[in-house]
Amino acid sequence: MGVQKADGMMYAPKGKGEAVVKPGEFVFSVIALDHGHIYGQTNGLTEAGAQLKWVYDPDPAKIETFRQKFPDVKVARSEDEVLSDKEVRLVASAAIPGDRCDLGMRVLDAGKDYFTDKAPLTTLEQLERAKAKVKETGKKYAVYYSERLHVESAVFAEDLVKKGAIGRVLQVVNLAPHRLNAPSRPKWFFQKERYGGIICDIGSHQMEQFLAFADAKDAMVTYSRVANLNNPDYPELEDFGESILMADNGASHYMRVDWFTPDGLSSWGDGRLVVMGTEGTIEVRKYIDIARSKQGDHVFLADKKGEQYFDVAGKVGFPYFGRLILDCLNRTENAMTQEHAFKAAEICLKAQVMADEQRK
Repeated sequence: MGVQKADGMMYAPKGKGEAVVKPGEFVFSVIALDHGHIYGQTNGLTEAGAQLKWVYDPDPAKIETFRQKFPDVKVARSEDEVLSDKEVRLVASAAIPGDRCDLGMRVLDAGKDYFTDKAPLTTLEQLERAKAKVKETGKKYAVYYSERLHVESAVFAEDLVKKGAIGRVLQVVNLAPHRLNAPSRPKWFFQKERYGGIICDIGSHQMEQFLAFADAKDAMVTYSRVANLNNPDYPELEDFGESILMADNGASHYMRVDWFTPDGLSSWGDGRLVVMGTEGTIEVRKYIDIARSKQGDHVFLADKKGEQYFDVAGKVGFPYFGRLILDCLNRTENAMTQEHAFKAAEICLKAQVMADEQRK
């Protein structure tokens, strides 16, 4: 299947395989193949040494496509067959967004860690249930925030920020256009209750990046808007969203998410990240440099010493997945804290609620 650059729903990066465990030491399985991000999740885990055992989905066609990519996986007859297997430590999933929380509750109740595609849930009520279940079981509700975790230029840029390359972060800007490609989308994609809204869905990536790059613990939503600007045939689709946040440490954030990637662009979206600090600015062009390079992972740095360009494609890797595996084994939080994963979800849900209220 490889990396699909034209269709973001099937974007599944491959990285440099650096196993952190021995064969068979960490076994995981997959339930629910509703979004193509499951291929990226599975790639990341297997490249870090995890062993894929089971896959389950009620749709045989989805199972067959998945097996073409991972031929050694065993096909489970039911969800329970996966959840009752004591060898399985973690369940990865890309269910329909509105169903992700309920599945997570069943996974945690079965004594396993859960690794869900973003958005991890679609309502604040679900968030409270997830928090309570994590506290009750002691298990992880990990989230695949791929636009930071599975993009080498974002990993590289975060490392620059942590090393103090641009001083204290003052503002983060995320521009995240996506290609709609409506005919290829499933019905649930256009049902608001099931996908949660554009800020809940795509925006969850951006909120998470802001907290990470600004080293913030919390943020307040000061402005939020969603709209259907040009897709009247899909009345429940939100094709445009934007928001402004103010973090607890004073950093600010602007985000734009949309479904307006033009047909002529060779990538599914010209995702960009700009991080402004007291001593410099970093720009990340994640998936393409328009009219100059169809390759992604471009990082630009301007500081008091001058200007630098870094081509980091294939050179950085994706450390998150190995850290997640070790966190599950050691019960640590080096990949991402549970508080951070849930806080990003909370902020994007609050922004979605504010935007929904303003549309009424």
